[in-house]
Amino acid sequence: MKIFGLEITRASEKQLPIAYPPSDYGRGGWYPLVHEPYTGAWQRNDELYRADSVLSHVIVFRCISLIAGDIAKMRIRLVAQDNNGIWNEAPSSALGVVLRKPNVAQNRIQFFEQWVQSKLIYGNTYVLKQRDNRNVVTGLYILDPCYVRPLVAPDGEVFYRLRSDYLAELAENETVPASEIIHDRWNCLYHPLCGLSPIYAAGLTATQGNRIQSYSDRFFAQGAKPGGMLSTPHEISADEKKRLKEEFNQGYSRENIGKVFVGTGGMKFEAFPINAVDAQLIEQLRWTSETICAAFGVPGYKVGVGPVPAYNNIESLERQYYGDALQILIEAIELCLDEGLELPRPYGTEFDLDDLLRMDTATMIESIGKAVGAGVLAPDEGRKKLNYGPVAGGGSPYLQQQNYSLAALAKRDAQADPFAPNTPAPSSPATTTPAEAAPADASPPDTAAGARALRHAIAARELARIHASVHN
Repeated sequence: MKIFGLEITRASEKQLPIAYPPSDYGRGGWYPLVHEPYTGAWQRNDELYRADSVLSHVIVFRCISLIAGDIAKMRIRLVAQDNNGIWNEAPSSALGVVLRKPNVAQNRIQFFEQWVQSKLIYGNTYVLKQRDNRNVVTGLYILDPCYVRPLVAPDGEVFYRLRSDYLAELAENETVPASEIIHDRWNCLYHPLCGLSPIYAAGLTATQGNRIQSYSDRFFAQGAKPGGMLSTPHEISADEKKRLKEEFNQGYSRENIGKVFVGTGGMKFEAFPINAVDAQLIEQLRWTSETICAAFGVPGYKVGVGPVPAYNNIESLERQYYGDALQILIEAIELCLDEGLELPRPYGTEFDLDDLLRMDTATMIESIGKAVGAGVLAPDEGRKKLNYGPVAGGGSPYLQQQNYSLAALAKRDAQADPFAPNTPAPSSPATTTPAEAAPADASPPDTAAGARALRHAIAARELARIHASVHN
């Protein structure tokens, strides 16, 4: 097209720039909401919730990165339940491939790390499914929560309005049914489709911690010296007060601290003393850190708050951390994947907890040795936990020879006299012939009944010999 002799062409579509650091405002998203501690706080940038500022708090940042990293490092497996109700890893399939490589831009660790981070920061994780011509899910893309809006139709059907995302191959805004979105959310205090982040509870505390650090920064920028007061015995005008204040601030603050002040006309400088609240900044900062850890369910020592527990049991500490902070997130991801990938029974997904709940070497070897000795594990199963290969004869559990099964003991107890020997009754001496008698070099039986039978046989043979000698 030409206008006034100039060629006008349509500009090609370009990817929108990615905001960094992330900001929740001016992006057209519906979340997060603005929470004002007082009227007009939003206009003064003093909201309780600002993701870009709250995330800069070291404890918030560390809690989110720690939880996301610990879940992402565990291998996700496609498993199948056998006839005994035991979950075993299933053979590789198209569904197993999408778990190992969710999309072209992310590997497994990056994908699940972003999944958990989105849920911890925004309370919601939205995953868009990509299908092939067989309607099988071949790709999973995590969307920006600020670009997604759940919709509920009058008949109760759920849809999701999505803004364009070139990485997820969304060239324009679309509205998709709930079957095409995996929506993982938690803390749904106000609506079943709208989750809340732990930052909702820890935002004010994190903001207070940031302000304490900002105050400390300004304080130490002044040479760790508080403000003060210029005083003079003479009456001076307001303009003179303003002039003296500006000159003193410019000449004796920040980089000019330490210069010599010369007061005229009886003028002198008196420093303000530090009050008790200012003297307890470290204690207040520690309190804010402990409160943030409580909101995320993370033990304080994991993020550098407080000492490590005195007892040396790594597994117990990890299991406590798993139960308080990780288990609900792991179970939710597994269930969302089972439903979102439309896995038929008996298939499912499962994180390998052995990558997380690792014991120290001595305790691990001791526990595996006891399990193998008790017949709970086969030697090869114990070797697998230590990352060793199978050995000949190691595929079956072992027990000692003197141990009896419960079934054998039950049969014994079902007898009238459980302690009576279960052997046939011995033959009477009258019907026993010398030819049927036991040979002289026969080894004695092990049971009491066998011993009695041997004695009867010997007596019968001796009696026959006496009878023969008398007839002769």
